[in-house]
Amino acid sequence: MKEIIFSGLGLKLNVNSVAISIFGVDIYWYAILIVSAFVIAIILCKKDDKKYGIDFENILEVLIIVIPISIICARLYYVLFDLSYYTKNPIEIFNIRNGGLAIYGGIIGAVITIIIYCRAKKMNILDMLDYVVPYLALGQAIGRWGNFFNGEAHGTVTNNIFRMGIVENGQYMEVHPTFLYESICNFIIFIILFLLRNKRQYKGQITYIYLSLYGFIRAIIEGLRTDSLMLGTFRISQVLSIILCVTFGIIVIYKQIQCKKEKCKHET
Repeated sequence: MKEIIFSGLGLKLNVNSVAISIFGVDIYWYAILIVSAFVIAIILCKKDDKKYGIDFENILEVLIIVIPISIICARLYYVLFDLSYYTKNPIEIFNIRNGGLAIYGGIIGAVITIIIYCRAKKMNILDMLDYVVPYLALGQAIGRWGNFFNGEAHGTVTNNIFRMGIVENGQYMEVHPTFLYESICNFIIFIILFLLRNKRQYKGQITYIYLSLYGFIRAIIEGLRTDSLMLGTFRISQVLSIILCVTFGIIVIYKQIQCKKEKCKHET
């Protein structure tokens, strides 16, 4: 049990990373939140049955394949960029109960799996991605709270109103609650995508907007974190976020200009 204080908000919370123990086996909040995120995403996907001409049965089938692959890839991504630790502690590679899942690894694994699945089923890849990405954003918003219960993924020292007081290495400090920032931003992205999905102007629009928006907010938030995965002197997730934001931001703008030109042609 650890105490977390949001002094700017007048909150003091006692938090335990373990939710319950069953027959001596600890069940962590981190795991419960990840599973809950997947379950909620599946329920909401069911309500979108037939959207973009895709049956929910196909969504369910691909998710059953994607979920374990995404978790494995998220862990591999994390391990690969912290090899100095895991080569000395190889058994820890399999210990994900205390965190250590990198969302970009999960996204990469999911996208590759969906591409292979869609090609095998002769389905449009962008339709499939547009169907699921709003709920990916929602799942990220929920899953980030697993970092809160683990007391990880926080930022540098700050005095802003949302500052989070924690004890680390025996020292009390008030830091950026970056898990909270990202959770809120991901929920806003979910709302935006959810509202846009019925007004889609072209295949891939929802996916491109998600990648540009998430890249933008993650690039900023990653710069505040103290536990970034590094590649030399670069924060690897920040570099990837900037690439996604710029690349897909340009694509969204270009596609929007094209749509306006097409609309003008039809009007004339």
